[in-house]
Amino acid sequence: MKIQLASVLVDDPIKAFKFYTEVLGFIERVYMPEARLAIVASPEEPGGTGLLLEPNDNPIARTFQEGVYQQGLPIIVFGVEDIQKEYERLKKLGVMFRSEPTRQGPFLVADLEDTCGNIVQISQLALA
Repeated sequence: MKIQLASVLVDDPIKAFKFYTEVLGFIERVYMPEARLAIVASPEEPGGTGLLLEPNDNPIARTFQEGVYQQGLPIIVFGVEDIQKEYERLKKLGVMFRSEPTRQGPFLVADLEDTCGNIVQISQLALA
């Protein structure tokens, strides 16, 4: 068994699709703006796990998303090879970070705003 699809609640799937593809660098797997449906994937694993950018129009979903955001918790973590390089690339694109790369145990992590109601974390395993 493997993970085929995971969802992230967003306040606007079309805006999220633009951010996740044009800024973060994911690729389009399914994009049907008329149905408010967007699925993206990593260009490093185009056939791997898809990320469904799911509208938060259900009141329970919206409450959950807002609660996680207010607590400052990342909704998803993306692994990167070189966190400093990725941090600098995204900063140049205008991404708002909540933190610079910081060590947390064996990882370096940085939290950013996805412009769609979420905090996203980028992470690099840094054992040395």
